[in-house]
Amino acid sequence: SCQTGVTQWIAGCSGLLQTAAVPGRCRRMLCSIFQRHKAGPFQLSKFYGGLIQANGAITQQNRAFYNTNKHLSAKDSLQPSEEKVGAFTRIIEAMGFTGPLKYSRWKIKVAALRMYTCCVEKTDFEEFFNRCQMPDTLNSWFLVAQLHVWMCLVRLKQEGRTGKYMCRYIVHCMWEDVEQRGKVMGINSAVLKEDLKRMVENFYAALFGYDEGILSDDHVLAAALWRNLFNRNCDDPRHLELLVEYVRKQVQHLDALSGEDLLLTGEVSWRPLVESNARSILKPLSPVYNDEGL
Repeated sequence: SCQTGVTQWIAGCSGLLQTAAVPGRCRRMLCSIFQRHKAGPFQLSKFYGGLIQANGAITQQNRAFYNTNKHLSAKDSLQPSEEKVGAFTRIIEAMGFTGPLKYSRWKIKVAALRMYTCCVEKTDFEEFFNRCQMPDTLNSWFLVAQLHVWMCLVRLKQEGRTGKYMCRYIVHCMWEDVEQRGKVMGINSAVLKEDLKRMVENFYAALFGYDEGILSDDHVLAAALWRNLFNRNCDDPRHLELLVEYVRKQVQHLDALSGEDLLLTGEVSWRPLVESNARSILKPLSPVYNDEGL
């Protein structure tokens, strides 16, 4: 009967018993709980609090042995916590629906369309074709466009659930645009369908390669660009060097933009492929104002 009465207390103490450094002491404490069950819930709660404090002291004592002076790198730094959602939101998202977002879906879709427009209208494709010796075709245009779309997706995924929803609509706008451009160019519908199928496969394969490259060193990023952007057809390493520098500085430039502005306006700007002033890549210092606002 005593064991039945303190079942919940035993479940609560189980985690403490597993992490305690002195098993004999914890067993004596646990026996004391059974013996004090008749003393009333107040003393039982008081003793349970003492058990927590005792285990905390033991844990703090053991933690000193594992303390190191290791410096955190960029990968080990603390990341922002994920956006907390309720159980109902998780259920409807598992069913394929979109839960409540930070802003209205209409505003997010308009911002996504504007961001994709910036990817294809503010990019100098002719300069890419000339400097990287790429053929002026629909596929080459798509490879350059998907590179800029990917950089936007990387930035938006840092904005929680709203940013991820905006990413899906940007990709939707991209496929609609590619299909319309193919029809304007007079490509046969059957051929265009096969080309779109191949582009979809290459696009999602490129996402994995670019993600791995941006998280690794320049060698991995150069390999991803060689496979996806150049289609394994690049004999001049200077072209790869130029594109690696371009991707790094663009990602840094997008990280400096405000997340709220990106979600509401979708306006992005791109740095030139070749910088006239290398120091202009550095993030400008924020202005410092005095008490009078000057």
